[in-house]
Amino acid sequence: MKCNRFHLCHRLDDFSWSENLCAGALAGSLLALPFSAAAEDAAEIAQIRAATERFQDVKVALAEGYMPDPTNMCVTAEMEGQPAERGVMGIHYFRPDLLGITGTTPRVAGTGTHTDFKNPGVLVYEPQADGSLELVAVENLVFEKGWKGAGKTEPPAFAGHPYVHMVDDPGTPADEAHGFEPHYELHAWVFRENPNGPFEPFNPAGTCEHHQHAAHTTK
Repeated sequence: MKCNRFHLCHRLDDFSWSENLCAGALAGSLLALPFSAAAEDAAEIAQIRAATERFQDVKVALAEGYMPDPTNMCVTAEMEGQPAERGVMGIHYFRPDLLGITGTTPRVAGTGTHTDFKNPGVLVYEPQADGSLELVAVENLVFEKGWKGAGKTEPPAFAGHPYVHMVDDPGTPADEAHGFEPHYELHAWVFRENPNGPFEPFNPAGTCEHHQHAAHTTK
């Protein structure tokens, strides 16, 4: 049985030694700096981080209209039919008004086309050992029906990064669209370095290890 987030059950041989050393140092620095995948990405990430840092306190998110995933899922790559080594997303908090939710059964449906990352439709938290939540990423989710209904012929993109098109395959046990109608989504890992890239959906530097499938504290 597949479940969604809104109803309990309804991814050079010629180098000299010095050149290799420099190349290695550059690669290492790119990995070591959380948001340096590209200069333009770094600028965008910094702006998003500044606009959303208040949500590091989940109580602020709740006060501003975000709601926790009712199924309390900590989403991993395996849940969506992806290799486990790709990592995790985390626990999602949603703004139903920004997503334009119109129904939750049999799948979450909506008309939302919101793409402002400084006012994101989704917040992503990582469960901690003490039961608290740490903000690691923000996300926007755009329903395909709403996007195409608005006359858009190309998928949404942000700073040159196309949104991921999510559609469930009923022939597999995994739910590739995590309970939603066909949609586009894009994550921005503004508070956690992502070795896969700052706009990739899953992060191997994250964990669901401390997820207890129970309510988390809001301290």
